Amino acid sequence: CTCASSLFTRACGTGVAVAHGRCACKQAVIVTCNDEGTNARPSGHALVCGLRTVPRKITRKMDQKKQDKRSRCKTFIKYINLNHLMPTRYSLDVDLKGVVTPDVLDDATQNVAAQKESNKLFEKRFKTGQNRWFFTRLAF
Repeated sequence: CTCASSLFTRACGTGVAVAHGRCACKQAVIVTCNDEGTNARPSGHALVCGLRTVPRKITRKMDQKKQDKRSRCKTFIKYINLNHLMPTRYSLDVDLKGVVTPDVLDDATQNVAAQKESNKLFEKRFKTGQNRWFFTRLAF
């Protein structure tokens, strides 16, 4: 799944920074991309899953309960216009296609369930120490 815009090629799994809106200055991953648009959304857009809150710093002195609490993250799932996404050189190889689908945004209960499932996938990724860039706070 690739999406070629005027300057960048946005492939599924590409890490992006959201530039506008409520989720501005947050990192996300492209799940699906539609360059031409649809009848409902005439401009090019992408379905992204990203981090609303990043995990906080953990030290060795902290007990396990505190480490678990600080390693939590919250996610968001939404359609975003391609002009409002800034692609990065990084990619994230997490299988979100089974969890995050376009149907999820239509129903609130499915959306919450998908967010919880993506939370688990991202937290598992964080605890194993992979893709450290994705779990750092963007400083603008």
